[in-house]
Amino acid sequence: MIGDEKLEKQILEHLKLYRDLGVRWVRASEKPKQKAAARTQRRPDPVARPVSGPVPKTTEPAKAEVRPAQPAAQPDKFFDAIRVDLTDCKRCKLWSTRKNIVFGSGNPHADLMFVGEAPGADEDEQGLPFVGRAGQLLTKIIESVGLQRSDVFICNILKCRPPGNRNPESEEIAACEQFLFRQIEAVKPKIICALGTFGAQTLLRTTEPIGRLRGRMLEYRGVKLIATYHPAYLLRNPMEKRKVWEDMLVIKKHLGSVHP
Repeated sequence: MIGDEKLEKQILEHLKLYRDLGVRWVRASEKPKQKAAARTQRRPDPVARPVSGPVPKTTEPAKAEVRPAQPAAQPDKFFDAIRVDLTDCKRCKLWSTRKNIVFGSGNPHADLMFVGEAPGADEDEQGLPFVGRAGQLLTKIIESVGLQRSDVFICNILKCRPPGNRNPESEEIAACEQFLFRQIEAVKPKIICALGTFGAQTLLRTTEPIGRLRGRMLEYRGVKLIATYHPAYLLRNPMEKRKVWEDMLVIKKHLGSVHP
């Protein structure tokens, strides 16, 4: 069946990612016999129960969420204001070469927020962050710790593509970083993952290289921050994927502590 072939391909891709990240085995939560016994002993229950925590009092099925439900009006209102201020932006010279402003995408209530440096060619074409080869790798990294792209918020420091995918210039960062700061204020994440040198250095106001910044729990204005290598760097240096896996495990552990 076509569906089965697609599912098999997806599973193989995930297994290859785990292999590249250095993961050799995972422990099953239950033995098959135990699972079968549990199914035969459990009575049918129309109410879905969460994996952990108290049973919801509501009669509606419980849904797994990264953050408890919140009113959507406030962050959406903030986002609308930021989008309006970005409309036809000409605060730096990048406006003359861009095709699209790349605002960001994902859950406006996300507990986890990824911050990269700038859009690439695919992002400039589509107006969405991390949709090229580096973005596909980022999606796999997010999924490797049990999350989906729809669970997190993803954006960049620069909202316009530098020509030729060159590094952001200081004047461009200074002109555009205010929008990133406002996005963080709107989302109010529990943890920020800064991808690459420019994302980390801009938020932390430091000149330390990413190799020294990663692997530590840092802080940005009261928000926990972990810096790790940019997916584009991993495409050129696949041996570093293991370190990113370790950083993601720290993030997963932290998110588990804020949502016991």
